[in-house]
Amino acid sequence: MSYYCTFGELQEQLKSHYLRTGSRMQFFEMWNSLSRRGLLITDPPEILRNRELVGRMPDHEFESLVNRLYISFSTSTGKMTDLVQEDDIIPIGRDAFCFRHPRYTRPMLHVHNHVEVNFVSRGSCLLHFEDKTRTMKEGELCIIAPGSRHDIEIVDDETFVFTLMMRTSTFDTVFFSLLAGSDLLADFFRTILHSPLQANYLLFYLDDMQWVRIIFRNVLMESCKSDNYANNCCSSWINLLFATVLRSYSKSLQFYDYTMGTDFSLVLQYIQHNYQTVTLSSLASFFHYSEPHLCTLIKRNTGHSFTDLVKRLRMNRAVSLLQNTDMKIAEIAENIGYHSADHFSRVFRGTYHMSPAEYRKLHGRQPGETEN
Repeated sequence: MSYYCTFGELQEQLKSHYLRTGSRMQFFEMWNSLSRRGLLITDPPEILRNRELVGRMPDHEFESLVNRLYISFSTSTGKMTDLVQEDDIIPIGRDAFCFRHPRYTRPMLHVHNHVEVNFVSRGSCLLHFEDKTRTMKEGELCIIAPGSRHDIEIVDDETFVFTLMMRTSTFDTVFFSLLAGSDLLADFFRTILHSPLQANYLLFYLDDMQWVRIIFRNVLMESCKSDNYANNCCSSWINLLFATVLRSYSKSLQFYDYTMGTDFSLVLQYIQHNYQTVTLSSLASFFHYSEPHLCTLIKRNTGHSFTDLVKRLRMNRAVSLLQNTDMKIAEIAENIGYHSADHFSRVFRGTYHMSPAEYRKLHGRQPGETEN
């Protein structure tokens, strides 16, 4: 049997308990308390049908709307646990679920087997993560890796934090597909978010606050709908969210206690944009690392050496030029950073087991085809 309560009623009970006793409850503790007092309903409530454009609502109107939304669990007894599974939060058949993070809850570090995203739309909150605590401010968005011990703490009436829970498979499909053109960064982010040995998060400061608020509002509303289109609509808004995040990440990216320092993603971007001419010496000088230390950081956090990364980028570009242009082999060699066609051909053959000319014959444009 399922039990229901509006989010506003649950939030009011959490605040009332805090004001009355000076102590705070965990979410499930309050749910159990409401159950014991007979304050949960068992009849499925009518779905709130809101046809207004929620992105344009004033804050107080949107918050009032959120307070009228219902939350539910399949039993009246919520269980306190420090391990939260995907299906404990995300409805069956859905890829994600979004809600406003409750205020006045007692922090309890817990882990998920899925990805959690928190966005501070207004005010500030505390992010408890492993053995550290930091303040998240308005405009910050945090992607928390599966298996990381964490919790969010809000102790005022004004702060508004959106929390988005995503199945890991869905997150990978949406987030990493957007990085297809920046493969070094995709590999680096995978290392941060999927390392079995290191709890971690990615933290971004977003410049376009109003647009991100609109996205999150729509994700939340679609999460509460049950028609045949809700999941696809929710996923589409999430796709827009991550595209927006990745557009601005380079100015603000931070992550938790990572050994390379918070500018390592910038190192990868520099390599990505300058692979034709970059050398280990110039890279180390630009970022003020010693060459041995930089080699260690690159190998530890990408699984590849500096030379391998540069070769990979050059070969990817060479393949694209062979497939899509009529440039001469010598011109391609010069374009991607090799001083001679012979050197380029040797490296290419070692990678693809055929010469550049043979590769073009097999995979290049057919006679009569033109570039788009």
